[in-house]
Amino acid sequence: MDFETWWLIFVPVLFALGWIASRVDIRQMLSETRSLPNSYFKGLNFLLNEEPDRAIDAFVEVAKLDPETTELHFALGSLFRRRGEMERAIRVHQSLLSRADLPQADRESAQHELAQDFLKAGMLDRAEQAFEQVLDTRFAVPAVRALIRIYESEHDWPRAIEAVKRLRALVDEPVPQLVHYQCERAVAAMAGKNPDFKAASEALDAADHAAAALRGDAGSQASEARIAMLRAQLARLSGKPEEERAYLASVLDTAPEYASLIAGELIESYRQVGQQEEGLAVLQNHYMRHPSLDTFNVVFRELRSQHGHKPAWAFAREALRAHPSLLGLDRMLEAELVLNEDPAGVRLAASEGSSAAADIVAGADLSLLRTLIHKHTQRLDRYACRVCGFEARHFYWQCPGCNSWETYQPRRLEEMK
Repeated sequence: MDFETWWLIFVPVLFALGWIASRVDIRQMLSETRSLPNSYFKGLNFLLNEEPDRAIDAFVEVAKLDPETTELHFALGSLFRRRGEMERAIRVHQSLLSRADLPQADRESAQHELAQDFLKAGMLDRAEQAFEQVLDTRFAVPAVRALIRIYESEHDWPRAIEAVKRLRALVDEPVPQLVHYQCERAVAAMAGKNPDFKAASEALDAADHAAAALRGDAGSQASEARIAMLRAQLARLSGKPEEERAYLASVLDTAPEYASLIAGELIESYRQVGQQEEGLAVLQNHYMRHPSLDTFNVVFRELRSQHGHKPAWAFAREALRAHPSLLGLDRMLEAELVLNEDPAGVRLAASEGSSAAADIVAGADLSLLRTLIHKHTQRLDRYACRVCGFEARHFYWQCPGCNSWETYQPRRLEEMK
């Protein structure tokens, strides 16, 4: 193709057009920059200098001067909420919702932010109403999750169950706490002077159905254990000792780690039908395969009660050699001291029990020994949440600290070291 000289005319024209375009962009940028209030730049400067309090004051001033700055209002509301200034956060988001010209997408965002403000402020009724208003928006999933937390805190288990069903319709994921919601319904039905056995049984059937979807997961053992324990309680209240024992014994197979929670009840159920020796053998065999402190304590006490101090202490020596435990020794000494006293609390001088002290440790003062050990074991005699670390003397299915479910292991702190 031949080169035409007149094509050279396009070169300066293109350069001119580029120069004009750049000037327009620069002028527009300068114009927008000049239109921003000085408080905006002051706020940025304070943020860069790590002075958040002064930065917030500067941005509040910008929001007053230019009410159209929607994004700035959202940023301020989030900042106030993170700092715990809930009243100011609520005012910011309410002021956004009061604008008639606010786009629908921003209105939904403001409603969701306001709901979070109410939730963090502990205004659960208003938070519930605010979250319900965004259930049909793009915030449906976080709104349903928040409603579940609200119903949990209010112990409104039927509504929590309905909210979980709604969540499952939105996202395909397991919800382990659904089992415990049904269990809580069963607990409520069995409480009081007039327990509703039918409602409790139906709730436990629903818990079984929910647990079926979790079988094979890490958390399913806890669910299986709790359902069996509640069925045992229901059988006991219904006057069915054989069923109670069967449900308690099932925990040993389906959730062996949780046997320590039912060991005392299991031996008592065997005792009610005159089969305490068989119950002791079952627990002793289980302890050899799944040692735990509470099971050890029950086995020791039963051996001491049924066969005397020598077999009990022989078992204790072997167990403590295999699994050294100050808590175990503390419980042993406690049981021995209780069994060495009569109902009036007076030390028996001529009984088989009183000679036990000399056989165990010649010349030892078991009471003094137990007192010294007990001081060191009090801090170890606790359960701990594996999520937040909250420690408690009693076992909980839901952590009182972080409200997480199934985060307590059925073992004391000493056993987990």
